[in-house]
Amino acid sequence: MIPNHIKDSSLAELGKNRIEWAERDMPVLRQIRERFSKEKPLDGINIAGCLHVTTETANLMRTLAAGGANVRLCASNPLSTQDDVAAALIHHYGISVFAINGEDNDTYYDHIESCLDFNPQITHDDGADLVATLHEKYPDDKAKNIWGSMEETTTGVIRLKSLAKNKKLIFPVFSINDAQTKHFFDNRYGTGQSTLDGIIRATNRLIAGSTVVVAGYGWCGRGFATRVKGHGARVIVTEIDPVKALEATMDGFEVMPMSEAAPLGDIFCTITGDINVIRPEHFELMKDGAIVANSGHFNVEIDAKGLEKMAKKINRNVRPMVDQYILPDGHSIFLLGEGRLINLSAAEGHPAAVMDMSFALQALTGEYVAKNKGDFTVDVHDVPAEIDKWVAKIKLETMGIEVDKLTEEQEKYLASWKIGT
Repeated sequence: MIPNHIKDSSLAELGKNRIEWAERDMPVLRQIRERFSKEKPLDGINIAGCLHVTTETANLMRTLAAGGANVRLCASNPLSTQDDVAAALIHHYGISVFAINGEDNDTYYDHIESCLDFNPQITHDDGADLVATLHEKYPDDKAKNIWGSMEETTTGVIRLKSLAKNKKLIFPVFSINDAQTKHFFDNRYGTGQSTLDGIIRATNRLIAGSTVVVAGYGWCGRGFATRVKGHGARVIVTEIDPVKALEATMDGFEVMPMSEAAPLGDIFCTITGDINVIRPEHFELMKDGAIVANSGHFNVEIDAKGLEKMAKKINRNVRPMVDQYILPDGHSIFLLGEGRLINLSAAEGHPAAVMDMSFALQALTGEYVAKNKGDFTVDVHDVPAEIDKWVAKIKLETMGIEVDKLTEEQEKYLASWKIGT
């Protein structure tokens, strides 16, 4: 029997249909899976994944398994699990899954433990909770078995670079997030669309004519800001980085501190990777009926505990994924998805077409680690440039797009060119 802990096995057929639907928009990953099936580059390797359990992730797990790996998957967020996908992975594809939508904190970490029970050699992480558990609980045994880990998201990379800087990182990690075919596309277009999708599904509010406050202007923030602007919103950006603030200004957005934006916004969304970006002093300034959401990885960007303490009354689930907090002066704040990732708690996450590139990077970098184990320093590494370029090349081909090539004359010119000539 395949080790697992899921909600409902009867959902497997529905999950299979949705996984196959997503696969249609993942031609790069499909091409990798076809090669993996023949070559078995991961044969016999134990791989643990702590990722959002969605249809797109399911296709990555299928690809790793096709390469010969023994795969276990747990959720990287308690509200992002699609229970039908979890069931399908077990019953149709023979992959162990430990994930239940809405699981409590203890269950969440029990599931991480279940993914580590079989002593993986490679891990795939989204937020670094798997790696953090290895470092905190198993630094002298299981962590030393790891050849390398892949990290998917900005928040996780921040955590891992901190470990590396403080000389506490135990094994090599590859930053999938910093690859060009990840953050230029997944973060910007994927987060931009799916965050907007989650807010609309949760609230059914009209974006046109609304004032939307976007906290953070990294690749995710600029993607979301661009999408809501395209829907007719007035967009205000808050930032701590002067360079990003300047960029947001030149992209046509208003920029100001959160204290000035708080009275103006109808909808607020945090996308920073930091803590307490929206705090009680901001809630006090907000309009009656202001909507507050988060699209950063962890549920720490909005001070939900502070909001709860200051509220005189809380109405849970006035709509699915919407909680109403009534403050002492009578005005309401609506918090979406408990402050967790709105694009996955209230919607389905990024479209498959953009996750195709991110998960192609995950699969190919995992293969790279397997083939070159022991050759890496203990640090946070970039994805090899040749993998990044190959993914872009194949993605263009699947879209029927051709690009120019250098002529022989141009190649010679560039090869001979030197500064000062």
